Amino acid sequence: MDRNDLQDFIDRNGIAATILPLSVHTATVAAAAEALGVSEDQIIKSLVFQVQGEPLLVVNCGPARVDRKKLAAALGVGRKTVKFASPDLALAATGYPVGAMPPFGHQKPLRTLVDQSVKQLEVVYGGGGSVDAMMRLSPDELFRITGAEAFDLSE
Repeated sequence: MDRNDLQDFIDRNGIAATILPLSVHTATVAAAAEALGVSEDQIIKSLVFQVQGEPLLVVNCGPARVDRKKLAAALGVGRKTVKFASPDLALAATGYPVGAMPPFGHQKPLRTLVDQSVKQLEVVYGGGGSVDAMMRLSPDELFRITGAEAFDLSE
């Protein structure tokens, strides 16, 4: 899948989000923030975890790292059952490669947890479906489309 598929998903579902094509690759938070001229905290990362054999999407802000112990507690499972998905598994679960992954529009909807810090921002920028695109949207729209649950998930 690519940013055209993501744009189709946005259009079909009436999502208030804009894909921003860029002239540089934005596979890291720092690169994305620099290309957009925004704070690293405004960049959201869509990360795939595997929990008891099932894929789970976790959205976190900028340079923050997901605390697996907090994630496991939020899910009511043991920490050892929460694993970071390999790039191949993330691609298979979502249809998008790591570094370009949007928080929605995947091959099949994934249960999504979002770090509560995302709610405090007015505008966020997430993966735009390719390494040279980002997507701008509000946290409210992110929660509306994904049906995400908010938790304190950062280290």
